[in-house]
Amino acid sequence: MRPPSRCFSLIVLGLLALLLEIGIPAHLHAATAAGKKAPPSAVPQVEHVVLFVLEGFSRDSLTGAPMPALKKLIKEGSVTWTAGGVKPALRLPTMASLITGMPVEKHGITWNSFEFSRGYPRPPSLFDYLDLSGGRDSAIFFMEESLYQLAKPTPYTDYQLCGALRPECGPQKLVAYIQQYFQKATSGHGYGHAVLSLPHLLVVHLPEAGRAGVTHGWGSKEYREALRTVDGSLQSVLDLYKYHKLLDRTTVLVTALSGKGIDPGAETSMVDAPIVPWIVSGAGIKRGQTIHQPVSIIDTGATVMRILRLETHTEWDSKVVEEIFQTTATAKRPVPGARKR
Repeated sequence: MRPPSRCFSLIVLGLLALLLEIGIPAHLHAATAAGKKAPPSAVPQVEHVVLFVLEGFSRDSLTGAPMPALKKLIKEGSVTWTAGGVKPALRLPTMASLITGMPVEKHGITWNSFEFSRGYPRPPSLFDYLDLSGGRDSAIFFMEESLYQLAKPTPYTDYQLCGALRPECGPQKLVAYIQQYFQKATSGHGYGHAVLSLPHLLVVHLPEAGRAGVTHGWGSKEYREALRTVDGSLQSVLDLYKYHKLLDRTTVLVTALSGKGIDPGAETSMVDAPIVPWIVSGAGIKRGQTIHQPVSIIDTGATVMRILRLETHTEWDSKVVEEIFQTTATAKRPVPGARKR
């Protein structure tokens, strides 16, 4: 093979000079010249968040039953066992605070059962912020009838509820619903009228351990078995993300509406604001990190927004838990699948 002519070499040099003039980064020049791709960013781009909301779970629950899926998330992520709950320490007010980013005195939901006449929460929710800030869709799977109060119909949020009043409803049934949802959402035909692909935020409510503790006792075999069931359900959901090759672009957040020993389904709370776990693991999150800054369950919403690299200028009480994030700075980029505005 003949060596390239001097004329050809001059053309190549001219093209490289043009690239330099228009501002293409130097490391891309080298990659282009060598016929190689530029190195990927050290911090992965997160496209999906899974939020697991448990009940009746605290740090010492881990000693009562094997929970390998949750223990793996703790080992590979950032955690605090002393996140603040809200007062009253009841299921519906606490979940309302989690999704609105506001304390109870601001969002106004103080009751603990579904009351149709009261309507939906007036403050914008995390799901509204995700839609308005970046066209992100959400899917929410609740396991309690009282949470119908929060299931505000919107075109960008799908709700499915499987409550305690239905005997067949349990964690396995909820996981089956999620599996069906994934199957339809990835079929190319959409799911119902709203989501045409997998949502960017999936919320999974798993209250089984808390129910077992209240009914059978916090030291009972039923409570321990419920913990194992919850952990297995958590793993089954994560296996869906693994099957669809999404785990390296997914962040997982686990918290609880109540700690061990508290009944969030009571008519009135007998305790002050509880202390609950708050665990974040996966793409973009520091590994083996103990969170030192104060954390409230209210901070969940703003942190989800930060994970997806979205901003909101609406005033709310939710604050980003900044110390959980890997430190390498990367520019905000559009997320594949986000709806165009």
